[in-house]
Amino acid sequence: MLITILAGGSRGDTQPYIALGLALKNAGCMVRLATHENYESFVKGHGLDFFPIRGDVTTVATGELGREAAQADNPLKVLLSFNKLKALVFDLQQDFFNACEGSDAIVYHPGATIGYFAARQMNIPSIFASPFPMVPTRDFPSLLFYNAPRLGRTYNLMTHRIFEQIMWQTSSSPVKEFWKKKFGRAPNDFSSPYKKQITRTHPTVISCSNSVFPRPADWPENVHNTGYWFLDEEAGWTPPGELVRFLDNGEPPVYVGFGSLGGATEAEQTMKMIIEALKRSGQRGILATGWSGTINMDKPPDDIFILESAPHAWLFPRMKAVVHHGGAGTTAAGLRAGVPSIIIPHGNDTPAWGLRVYELSVGPKPVPRKKLNAENLSDAITSALTDKIIVKAKELGLKIQAEKGAEDAAQVIINALAL
Repeated sequence: MLITILAGGSRGDTQPYIALGLALKNAGCMVRLATHENYESFVKGHGLDFFPIRGDVTTVATGELGREAAQADNPLKVLLSFNKLKALVFDLQQDFFNACEGSDAIVYHPGATIGYFAARQMNIPSIFASPFPMVPTRDFPSLLFYNAPRLGRTYNLMTHRIFEQIMWQTSSSPVKEFWKKKFGRAPNDFSSPYKKQITRTHPTVISCSNSVFPRPADWPENVHNTGYWFLDEEAGWTPPGELVRFLDNGEPPVYVGFGSLGGATEAEQTMKMIIEALKRSGQRGILATGWSGTINMDKPPDDIFILESAPHAWLFPRMKAVVHHGGAGTTAAGLRAGVPSIIIPHGNDTPAWGLRVYELSVGPKPVPRKKLNAENLSDAITSALTDKIIVKAKELGLKIQAEKGAEDAAQVIINALAL
């Protein structure tokens, strides 16, 4: 059986789908992963079949539109920024559809809704695979509204409907235009697919731990909160000798990484602020530059190590605490590591993860990126390293480590094929 997975976004967005693909492969399925062409070696290095989707996502993410979308800090800004991305999404539809040809089932990311319509056209199962809780519930508001005032259970449900509509509005017109071009008409029953993924042959699987967001009782039976889909190894990666020596020569450091820090000038200013905060809090640090690459600055202090990247599964358990922007994947890695998390929300869903970390008592109150300075970052690090938060973080980490999210999600997919 050939299962095609449609994924997109950053490397961190793609990684859980590789983990899911590996779980399916280990269960005896053939797996084709369709994602951006610059991740070809990443996907093939894990032994999965790769189907290229045109475009370099790094260029988009570090460009004006990508930064605007990532930094949108309220629902209206998210809607406006996502609307601007529509033109870029249109070009992907042909590639995603071609990737589905010959499949026995299609698994798709929230931004690749063409997977649902391709599966219907081919009369095969579709599986909606979300990297965060996205199914409407009265128990808690959607991630987009999670940081807003709480106005009751009916309001919670409404926020999920709004979030669904924003996601659907982003992809609906590109899918419709492509379908008309290929088939001369729009797909039959053309409407949001998310709410239709509630049967055994069309289920929903969610990469999230029930210890982070417990599964709501009002979710349909065929919606599965399986646990996180972690990718534990990166083919061919070994830690640099300098990094190993730094870790061995002192107390565990504090990791600080915000993905893309913007232009070179902004990145240097941010790095200097982080170094000052670590000095104030008396901590050694590892500073990850992400897409910003090498920072042009004077030689850092001996207790600071500047790192372009390293697998979070390897690095985070060796840290005293982790400071990051609060992306869903990075947050999950930090929680599983069992160390305190300090979230610096930039926008989009990151304020939600910052607040959830605080609610779970595994990190201090989040510090919004707009308000970040050396003093409040130092205070946040000191707050994170209290006994209560250290113990709570370790307890939650052990619970998440015991889960088998990718394997459980793979079984749901295989069950959809069995009918």
